[in-house]
Amino acid sequence: MDFGLQQRVALITGGSRGIGRAIALALAGQGVNIAFCGRTRETLDQTAADIRALGVKAWPVEADVSRLEDIQRFVRQAQAAAGRIDILVNNAVTSLSAPFDEQTDENWCYHINVKLMAYIRCAREVLPPMKAQGWGRIVNIGGMTARITAPLRVTNGIVNAGVANFTKQFSGHVAAHNITVNCVHPGATVTERMQGGFKRRAKDANVSLDEIERQSIAEIPMGRLIQPEDIAQVALFFCSPMADIVTGQSIAVDGGSATSVNY
Repeated sequence: MDFGLQQRVALITGGSRGIGRAIALALAGQGVNIAFCGRTRETLDQTAADIRALGVKAWPVEADVSRLEDIQRFVRQAQAAAGRIDILVNNAVTSLSAPFDEQTDENWCYHINVKLMAYIRCAREVLPPMKAQGWGRIVNIGGMTARITAPLRVTNGIVNAGVANFTKQFSGHVAAHNITVNCVHPGATVTERMQGGFKRRAKDANVSLDEIERQSIAEIPMGRLIQPEDIAQVALFFCSPMADIVTGQSIAVDGGSATSVNY
């Protein structure tokens, strides 16, 4: 299926692994050239090779999005190389799976800075070129803890709720420039970070990792964990002409596990 994105340029934070990598490959498969950042050169180079194998350009940039200067350098280098910026996917995140009493001020501040503030800063940096061309798509990845409570993910909940609120606030600010801003809430998605959380749960409950995985699957009505590619397909929709008039929305990709009703 042609999503009408040929020769567009996407910037993706945390694009070398997990959900970010899946989104990069999904967009590349639609003819989108990809600039992406991460902190590990080896995974950056491997993902760049996989993107280029799909027949598009890739520009990997080593950057830490907790630092404003790295974000500005990433956007500046991407725009210089590609000549334009059409899509921003805010995806980079890091967090500590631990209960409230173990979360220090440093944990809180770092999580807020590396995700919520990084999303805000990246959006601010790409806004001038998007406004100048009268077209843009911004997709924020914010986990399901924006809508639910989770004992080992308390910082995630606060930060992801902020991402959802920022999505709605910013969408109204930029709508007149034909820029849409939407959010995807991944459920229990098979990534390295999820495995870290599973290991902590298994340790606290004194059960096996397999048992924690079985428990997690049992909580998902559709009977399986979420794959990064599941998230990528929704991000692809938000970037495509099919979502031209969709903005300020947050959609869960969780296999039906959340029980809250959201309007």
